[in-house]
Amino acid sequence: MLSNPKRTRFRKHHRGRMKGISYRGNRICFGRYALQALEPAWITSRQIEAGRRAMTRNVRRGGGKVWVRIFPDKPVTIRPTETRMGSGKGSPEYWVAVVKPGRILYEMSGVAENIARRAISLAASKMPIRTQFIISV
Repeated sequence: MLSNPKRTRFRKHHRGRMKGISYRGNRICFGRYALQALEPAWITSRQIEAGRRAMTRNVRRGGGKVWVRIFPDKPVTIRPTETRMGSGKGSPEYWVAVVKPGRILYEMSGVAENIARRAISLAASKMPIRTQFIISV
């Protein structure tokens, strides 16, 4: 179940630049354990969903709860292959979440630390960036 916005104000976005660090979404709010980004990147809706599935499958036995803290709300357009220059921007192909360093990607609670560490490392392996496991105090 890939997550896309139901509706957006504009169909196509500019690419933008990923400068600086995350000032929003860099604190643990819901769970006890979390996965935090250490690099800037675009994370696709498929990668987010793959990480979520890996975590929930691993903690199903323990009965923990998982929160996904990022949402893919930026459309990425692709031009058809072998198209001549001009004729406008391509059509939206997939959705990405813009992630800056310090952003919390996933949170988890209700399980032991070793189970959470294993589940979050599985989710981290699905991400295209370096991440770290953090525990709230």
